[in-house]
Amino acid sequence: MSTETAPETGTGPKRKFTFPSALTILVIVTLGVWLLAFLIPSGAYDRDKNGSPVQGSYHRVPSDQSFTDRLGDLFLSPVNGLYGVQDEKSGQVGPDLAGELYGSAGVFLFVLAIGAFITVVFATGALDRGIGRLAHRLRARGALLIAGVMLVFALLGTVEGFAEETLGFYGLIVPLMLALGYDRMVATGTIILGAGVGVLCSTVNPFATGVASSAAGISLGDGIVLRALMWVVLTAVTVGYVIRYAKRVRRDPSRSLSGFLPGDHEQSAAETAEPPPLTALHKVLLVLVAVTFAFMIFSVVPWSSALTGDADATPYGFELGWSFPQLAALFLVAAVLVGLVARFGEQKLSATVAQGAADFISPALVIVLARGVTVIMNNSRITDTVLNAVEGVVTGTSSALFAVIVFIVNLPLAFLIPSTSGHATLAMPILAPLADFAGVPRAVVVTAWQSASGLMNMWVPTTAVTIGGVALAKVGYDKYLRFVWPLLVILSVLIGGFVAVGAVMT
Repeated sequence: MSTETAPETGTGPKRKFTFPSALTILVIVTLGVWLLAFLIPSGAYDRDKNGSPVQGSYHRVPSDQSFTDRLGDLFLSPVNGLYGVQDEKSGQVGPDLAGELYGSAGVFLFVLAIGAFITVVFATGALDRGIGRLAHRLRARGALLIAGVMLVFALLGTVEGFAEETLGFYGLIVPLMLALGYDRMVATGTIILGAGVGVLCSTVNPFATGVASSAAGISLGDGIVLRALMWVVLTAVTVGYVIRYAKRVRRDPSRSLSGFLPGDHEQSAAETAEPPPLTALHKVLLVLVAVTFAFMIFSVVPWSSALTGDADATPYGFELGWSFPQLAALFLVAAVLVGLVARFGEQKLSATVAQGAADFISPALVIVLARGVTVIMNNSRITDTVLNAVEGVVTGTSSALFAVIVFIVNLPLAFLIPSTSGHATLAMPILAPLADFAGVPRAVVVTAWQSASGLMNMWVPTTAVTIGGVALAKVGYDKYLRFVWPLLVILSVLIGGFVAVGAVMT
């Protein structure tokens, strides 16, 4: 074998920068926070009977951790992030201590369970075919087609974080839009913005609202009324924005932002193949999926508080008050039930459930790593020091202004931490106590946070939904930005208004 090397000519291909994955970012964050813990002084707030920090009670405390202890925290941070237990007396977190669970084991299992459920549902083909039939049925009614597809995507986005799954629909939606005289940007906006506004206004989305609520120490159903109202208004605005652009392009194709590729104008409605009809089995499966998510919403909503407006109202007898352990069990049972109804057979059902859990292990691990960072901060006793520093910034602001500030601050954080789950797990331990200081319900902070995360994910180039979507639609990313930026401004103003009113009225 020859050992000669070719001379360097300087004309070789240049390595293209790739934004690191969420897991890599969190490893870097973990190391950074661990190093900063040597420099940031330790301190603590006095706690009330509920364990919440008392405003103005911050004081410095000596750190009793040796270098070996800190090294052990770094080494065990992923383990503590999963099932670390907080000692009641010392407040330290470790896997072999006695006290309350501090790790995110409940959320971790919930993410795997809903991953299994979603994978089983898509394996039946019922959801794909249902959306395909809807799109084809409305193929001769442009505005209704756009509105119908966007509403379905927005509904799936608000309840289960429907985002990456939209990539499979470009092959259907793009030809339909071109056949109706629209351009590829209309198809892109219909898919990305339809699902995106649903995720932005998540009501019970487990990967956004669920993780953030858990990290904030509140129920998944807290704040659902405000988020539902936001979903109605912001979805209507987004649908109207896309339809307005679509009508403009059909009247005057020269005003298209994306332009047309060779053959686009020759598309006809007859060329778009009609999807097979829904079978009776598909209809039953779609009903099962709808019932599962409806029951999830029913089980987590604090109905007495939602209906009376009193946060301390006595729960009604029919309230379940479920949290992540019960929801994980619900989706595992639902996955098995869907598979049985679909006649998968034991081998296929077992393999699909396992594959679904495997596919969602990455976001589950992101949650664990992010929680591990908070363990390092807790054990080095710098969490309250950071909280005190931020408290000084927002002290004296009104509750409405505070809610808007939370939204604005999280915009750049959402860009730097592209993982919704990781962003929530990292930010909420600081934001939730700040809400207490400002007299703002923690649910409003969760809403402001997820709105910032959802808004950024509608355009940032670090998400597969956006970059993959414009690539599949053959639309330039720069052209997509020109199309979407006015809507982002409108949505930002509306979000600010909603969280401000929510902070004042709740």
